[in-house]
Amino acid sequence: MLRLTDLKLPLDHPPEALAGAILARLALPASALRGFAVFRRGYDARKRGAIALVYTLDVELVDEASVLARFADDRHVQPTPDTGYHPVAQAPARLEHRPIVIGFGPCGIFAALILAQMGFRPIVLDRGKAVRERTRDTWDLWRKRNLHPESNVQFGEGGAGTFSDGKLYSQISDPHHHGRKVLTEFVKAGAPEEILYVSKPHIGTFRLVTMVENMRGTIQALGGEIRFDQRVEDLRVETAADGLRHVRSVRLADGSELRSDHVVLAVGHSARDTFEMLHARGVHLEAKPFSIGFRIEHPQSVIDRARFGPQAGHPILGAADYKLVHHGNKPGQSGRSVYSFCMCPGGTVVAAASEPGRVVTNGMSQYSRNERNANAAIVCGITPEDFAPYGEGPLAGIALQRHWESHAFAMGGGDYSAPGQRVGDFLAGRASRELGDVLPSYKPGVHLTDLSAALPGYAIGAIREALPLFDRQIRGFAMHDAMLTGVETRTSSPVRVRRNEGDYQSLNTRGLFPAGEGAGYAGGILSAAVDGIRVAEAVALAITGSEPRAI
Repeated sequence: MLRLTDLKLPLDHPPEALAGAILARLALPASALRGFAVFRRGYDARKRGAIALVYTLDVELVDEASVLARFADDRHVQPTPDTGYHPVAQAPARLEHRPIVIGFGPCGIFAALILAQMGFRPIVLDRGKAVRERTRDTWDLWRKRNLHPESNVQFGEGGAGTFSDGKLYSQISDPHHHGRKVLTEFVKAGAPEEILYVSKPHIGTFRLVTMVENMRGTIQALGGEIRFDQRVEDLRVETAADGLRHVRSVRLADGSELRSDHVVLAVGHSARDTFEMLHARGVHLEAKPFSIGFRIEHPQSVIDRARFGPQAGHPILGAADYKLVHHGNKPGQSGRSVYSFCMCPGGTVVAAASEPGRVVTNGMSQYSRNERNANAAIVCGITPEDFAPYGEGPLAGIALQRHWESHAFAMGGGDYSAPGQRVGDFLAGRASRELGDVLPSYKPGVHLTDLSAALPGYAIGAIREALPLFDRQIRGFAMHDAMLTGVETRTSSPVRVRRNEGDYQSLNTRGLFPAGEGAGYAGGILSAAVDGIRVAEAVALAITGSEPRAI
């Protein structure tokens, strides 16, 4: 088959127009076309009122060789690549110690799934609960202000991505098409088939719950074990005859110990006590940059009109999203970059705390994306140099997060309400006293205040600088009644658990495989899942003694 890319058609084209466009693009008669399939469908919204659909198609022709020869210099006509998944190893008949996967978010799920599919029968340990119990505990915070420290938005089956927009796209390099494997497995687990071809696929929380359960069942059917309410408290690390440190077992909170020489660390970005344990055990960690800021809410209709113009509301387009970046590097500017993060069309702002006495915000959407408000994080980049006032060493970023989350808890009234402010008041430097047209969606509630004290001064200044500039790109973005809710501090992990590029093992602890978002190697559901596949392959190669390859 041939892959034909960048084929554009009007938004409301009839179904038969695709075949005609293929034949016109390749200058072929109708008899030359055997069939085609849509590999990707996106849209080009640069011309409002004339939005075009953009297709990538896999085309079957009578004489593909001659067409390839005619279009040899055209990058939009190429042989269709092999995007199927090919296992790198098979488990030996006798496996002395089964691999352990710590964490059952997107990274841990796919690490366990791939290991199970190769016959390694992994043992998965998750500190939280199964997804439906976890959902009830999460709603307990949202409805009753009752936080469950081991079962919340951050901890439990499915990871933090379960309570999100369910975005399934990423800009990572993926030469082995692992992202396609992720999407294919999601469809098998119950995701809509459209995620295989739409350019910005998403699922939403309610659908993710059922999918996660189905994937758990698949892993178990292949011999894997999933153990919930199992918090890992320690690693046993020994110096072996080769003079290197090797992980030998994990110790759980109940005092039991599980023997393993191959441990995948897929704990997510909020497992702060685990990072502290790793640091105490001498595992190589380093502080890494991340971002802090607020959630911003607008009427979804404002975003739709700004992005799509008269075609706003079209069923193919759905609720509009956006991606905004401001680099403050001009004279008179802060020098800080500010950008939108985790944009949730037609969604809600949610309480995402995992520690008592702290407030954290995040965003979530259902598959329908039909809530009244659009929300996104508007965040300012920070670096380890900014962590100095809060502590030293690789865990200083955690100390910074805790400081501002505790401060947000106090600013919100000490009952898990979040501090909030209208954008117009924030830009004017005065406290908000009443709500406007945009009603905040955060539960359990918002306490109006002055957010100028909710983050470091450099972050406040940078966000104030960026909002009017974003308004030039999306008209109405800095509208007076738009709502800011704080604080957003969990954009990514504040630490990196460094690993070798070749075999994915810790720099100084053999057998420990740092993986996913918590280890600093992913950012979002798809990239975390892809990293889980890569690490599972590295584990399989290490166990079987096969030569590592570029995974």
